[in-house]
Amino acid sequence: MTKRLQTRFEALAKKNRAGLVTFITAGDPSPEISLEILNGLPEAGADIIELGMPFSDPMADGPAIQLSSQRALNNGASMIKTLEMVGSFREKEDETPIILMGYFNPIYRYGSQEFLNDAVAIGVDGLIIVDLPPEEDDELCHACLTAGLNWIRLTTPTSDNSRLSSILKNSSGFVYHVAITGITGTRSAEIQELESTVKRIRSQTLLPIAVGFGVKSQSQVREIGRFADAVVVGSALVNTVKSALEENLTKQQIGLKVHEFVSELATGLR
Repeated sequence: MTKRLQTRFEALAKKNRAGLVTFITAGDPSPEISLEILNGLPEAGADIIELGMPFSDPMADGPAIQLSSQRALNNGASMIKTLEMVGSFREKEDETPIILMGYFNPIYRYGSQEFLNDAVAIGVDGLIIVDLPPEEDDELCHACLTAGLNWIRLTTPTSDNSRLSSILKNSSGFVYHVAITGITGTRSAEIQELESTVKRIRSQTLLPIAVGFGVKSQSQVREIGRFADAVVVGSALVNTVKSALEENLTKQQIGLKVHEFVSELATGLR
């Protein structure tokens, strides 16, 4: 099993703070700009990076991430290019964990075992595959864990204790708690209820717990960081890319705008 995630969460625990997990879509809005954004995330304050694998039917995602996938695909994004992007990042940065997040279809088309082999070789640390529930662990989960990648699952506000037991069974790396029911980026959670749910999940696992969906401001990051081990920001970041495109900014200016936003978010945890 890759050690970057464990090492990063141990370091965060020593600093007595939650980590910032940033999500961007690979290839959005273009391969060059996307790599520019990715390369600057650690220095901007990202502790862990989720890299979305573009897919034409991202059913669990809201409009912002759906559009980011479409922008990437329109500019030639593919699974091969996503893995190459991680490889380019790893040439300069070998400490920040990278999680690939997305759907099973592109992996199946690539070839599941070939994908796992290539992901390990290129420096990926784990997977979040949102459309493979515990009942389908034979599809990819077991092979993923055998290959040495973390298999990170989603929990939701409707995950009762019985369901949590199934979800946590083959989980590793961390648990990603979806703060709201529904699709990404559409609304925010009620903090007191969210804190209670995280406490309930923590009673059933020793894994770190990251909280995301609907997080878009420094104040929300600070508040959730009080009780979670990490805070995930996704739709707000891809919306920043979209607004920068609408302003006709250059590659460097788009990267700078995203990195400034990440730095602002990270300040809420420091």
